Order: sequence, then structure tokens, then C-alpha cells
Amino acid sequence: MINRISAIPKKKKKKKKKLQEELVSEDKQVVIINNIQPPAHAEPELRTINLYGDISELKGADVVAALLYLENTSHTISQKDPKDPESDQVIVARSIAMMVSTHGGTASDMFSILDIMDMVKERTCDIETFGIGKVMSAGVPILAAGTKGKRKVGRNCRIMLHNVMAGTGGTIFSMENELEEIKWIQERYIETLANYTKLTPSKIKKILKSQKDVYISAEEAIKMGIADEII
Repeated sequence: MINRISAIPKKKKKKKKKLQEELVSEDKQVVIINNIQPPAHAEPELRTINLYGDISELKGADVVAALLYLENTSHTISQKDPKDPESDQVIVARSIAMMVSTHGGTASDMFSILDIMDMVKERTCDIETFGIGKVMSAGVPILAAGTKGKRKVGRNCRIMLHNVMAGTGGTIFSMENELEEIKWIQERYIETLANYTKLTPSKIKKILKSQKDVYISAEEAIKMGIADEII
């Protein structure tokens, strides 16, 4: 008899324990309900790249990555014209702004940035360039590579052009080989700058013939076609 009485509570304990486990398992279930509506007038996304400092491999990688990311997020749907209820929404490409302030850097990394800028402009959206503080050497073609009409320069910005600077060592054959490569970079730099500006290759060569750093004011940069307006 005692055994029967003692057996009943054990069953109840098991049932109670099972019920508690079920309740705990139910409590662990997480239900996410998203009933928050997005704001009617969201703040515009900041679409600016800051190219500050020397143009190096690391800086080039950062700028190229930023250009590709902003290109992929450039498309947005414009609102209907409130004056025309029958107008449809259209997809527009938002431009990219690039702030340029550099003493220059490596030519190969400059070319990598220029090639991606040209690709983005051709297939997706405009790039607005802003020259501020100093835009020198390898930075000048980058400023000039912005979409024409959207290249701006600070009133107090100093722009500087000079010949390609390089050094080499080794056997005479190695040095001759490297010298040919340096000449190619110089010629390609001149051709690229001429393509983006009002300057001809012969005019650029004449500027560089002085064999010294050539400083250009914001007003002169406008005349040369390096930029379009002063900010």
C-alpha cells in the first residue's frame, strides 16, 4: 500500500517535468515581427570617396573597391511627377563624388584607378571630382578624369605637374630595360592627361620641358581643362 501511494507522485512528477520542458521549449522559440514602416523621406546615402594622401597600392585598392561598391548601389527609383499622375517611376543612376587631395604616388596604381573610373562612367553613372588642398603629379589625371562638367577645384588648391620620377640599378641591360619602361609610363601619362583635358600632348611636353615642378592655380586649371569650375 505504501508502495502504491509513493508511485503516484512519481508519475505526477514526470508529467509535471515533461510539461515544464515543453513550456521551456516554447519559450525558446523566437518570433520576429517586423511591422515598422520605413520613413517616408529617407536621408540620402553618402556616396563620397576620399582620396587623401599618397597614391599607393593600398590606397588604390581602397578607391577601386569603393568605386565598384558605389557603382553597384547607384541605381534608385525616382518618384512619380506630382504634376503628372500618369507618369511612371523611372530608374536613375546616382553619381559618385570623389575628393582628391594628394601629393601623387605610383603611376601603376594611378592607372588602375583611372581605368575603373572610365569603366564606371561608361556603363553606370557620373563621377564628380573635387580637387582640394593639393592635387599633384599622379593626382592630376584623377581629378581631370571626372565626368566633364562635374570636375571642381578649390579656390586655394595647388595643382602641380612634373616628369615621371624613377630609379633603377643592376646590369646595364636591366637598366636599359627599365629605362624603356619609364619612358613608356611618361608617354602614357602625357597621353592620358591630354585625353581628359584641353591640353595637347605637345603642350604638356612643353610644360614638362622645364625639368622642374610646375605649379598651377585653380584659375589656370580651369583654362587647361583639368577642372570645370571653382568651388
